[in-house]
Amino acid sequence: MSSDDAVDPEYIRRHREEVSRPLITLFQRYGHGNRRWFVIGVLSSMAARFLSLVPPVILGAAIDSLFRQDKPFGLPYVPGSWLPTGTSEQFWFSVGVMGVAMVGSAVMNFVRQTTLNLFSHRVKHEVRTVTYQQMQRLDMEFFNEVQTGELMSILSNDTNRLERFLDDMMGNAIQLSVLILGIAAILVSLNWQLAVVTLFVVPVAAVFTYWFMRLAEQRYADVRESVGDLNSRLENNLNGIQVIKAANTEEYEDDRVEDHSYTYFRLDWLALRLNFIYRPGLQALTSIAFVATFVVGGLWLIEGPPGPLTGELTAGTLVTFLILTQRMVNPLAQMGNIVDRYEDAKASTTRILGLMSLPVNIRDAPDAVDLPEVEGRVEYDDVTFAYDEQPVLEDVEIDVDPGETVGLVGPTGAGKTTIVKLLLRLYDVNEGAVRVDGHDVRDVTLSSLRGAMGYVGQDNFLFDGTVAENIRYGNFDADREAVVAACKRAEAHEFITNLPDGYETDIGERGVKLSGGQRQRVAIARTILQSPGILIFDEATSAVDTETEMLIQRSIDDLAAERTTVVIAHRLSTVRDADTILVVEDGEIVERGTHEKLLSADGLYANLWRVQAGEIERLPDEFVERASERVAQQALDPAEDD
Repeated sequence: MSSDDAVDPEYIRRHREEVSRPLITLFQRYGHGNRRWFVIGVLSSMAARFLSLVPPVILGAAIDSLFRQDKPFGLPYVPGSWLPTGTSEQFWFSVGVMGVAMVGSAVMNFVRQTTLNLFSHRVKHEVRTVTYQQMQRLDMEFFNEVQTGELMSILSNDTNRLERFLDDMMGNAIQLSVLILGIAAILVSLNWQLAVVTLFVVPVAAVFTYWFMRLAEQRYADVRESVGDLNSRLENNLNGIQVIKAANTEEYEDDRVEDHSYTYFRLDWLALRLNFIYRPGLQALTSIAFVATFVVGGLWLIEGPPGPLTGELTAGTLVTFLILTQRMVNPLAQMGNIVDRYEDAKASTTRILGLMSLPVNIRDAPDAVDLPEVEGRVEYDDVTFAYDEQPVLEDVEIDVDPGETVGLVGPTGAGKTTIVKLLLRLYDVNEGAVRVDGHDVRDVTLSSLRGAMGYVGQDNFLFDGTVAENIRYGNFDADREAVVAACKRAEAHEFITNLPDGYETDIGERGVKLSGGQRQRVAIARTILQSPGILIFDEATSAVDTETEMLIQRSIDDLAAERTTVVIAHRLSTVRDADTILVVEDGEIVERGTHEKLLSADGLYANLWRVQAGEIERLPDEFVERASERVAQQALDPAEDD
């Protein structure tokens, strides 16, 4: 992996910056099965606004023709032959049309809210689901770089902000567009000269809005980034609460959370401060339009056409102008909310699509086949691997026969865990090949490869739920007898039956209600139930007490007798009975053989054994110096280096 492709904050930021027209892109990708609801919502929004404009027009016509009798009864764009001729009929016609328009507008608003909300919630569900699916398939480098709080912010906060925009502001924007166009058409048909006075505010508001959007775009992007940072800090602290309490660092963490919260407050305040200029500005513009219409129209009625204006203006027409202008004041003032939500949704959508655009390198090849039933032969053929251009493994050769147990030992950071990650294909080799039963792991499907392996680590994750649910994880259809049998082989049955509700005991988030050794045995039982062809134990006993280690070791020995097993261990007693022990140092296999053979060779393995046996005085100076150098180097090595 080149430095340009290395997953880091800058790499993720570049992918976000490459997202163009985020909301349009979102509409093109998602919601195809729900477009009918969006179309109905748009049409009902247009109909609701159109119907809301009918009563003021009817009222103006009624004032001029029925009450003042200044001119014949008529409506804009309606043929005179369609209208009644008698005064009484015209009056009741006006009442009926206004009533139908008001009821129709209410019905259309109900349809608009129902359909647009249904559309927005379904799009949110689809976007969140697809984003999560994509996130799960991203390479391990991504998860090593991006914190959980940031991902939760995208999956929760950003999708919710998108939904709120689609819920309300999308319909409001459509209605505002229909309102302005409808009012403009009516006013021009009634008196185009006075319409110019009333509508001058529209282009000015458009320019003002463009200015606001240019400034607001980056500010809202910064706000969304700061939310992710704050969530990451909170999530980290909640997960590490025991360490915080034990280290007495509550005040230190208080300050760190306060700093992140203040950054969010400051950026959010900058965005809000821009709104404090924009929204009152729009309200002032629309108010000026109303006052200008009243002044010009009033002078026109009292003194005749003012200035360059010509023609006649009736009282009913002025009333219609004033009502429609007033109708335009609040919606135009609400444009600030629309643009505000739009920029917020745009920033959130950019973050969502930025995550979606990240490439997945570890994926099935186009011609990948399922791995046949595994016999258990594992080969590393001259494997070289580097992470972000930092060498991790070099010229690694391993050949494991079916049913053998292989131990991987060596100093911290030597590359032991990386070796098994290549077997699981969490990473791909740079050179050479890793094979299972003669199949290159890059040529088989990931599901069949990983399904053939059982992995038990040092700190196995357990889900919030019951003991039985966690053991069945990955083999969900297993019956109770199979679960109990797996637990007995994992030396877990006795402690489980002593729990308050036995196998149905809820173990809490991350299995916090169980001890470390109990969690390990549940994880081993889960692996036994899956019955994999190859077993991998990565420091499975390093964090437990001696008695628990003995029980877990019995489970491992029982399982290893039946299948190929790879055991990574710092406690060398764990692998002393392995068929072959591989000693890894600085990414190379420097020794290999049985426990007795390696002790007699008096090399690195023998010195590591002396360390664990407490024979410190027998260690050569060269070994102690190398150990000191390795400890100093660990801070510079990638996390994947074991």
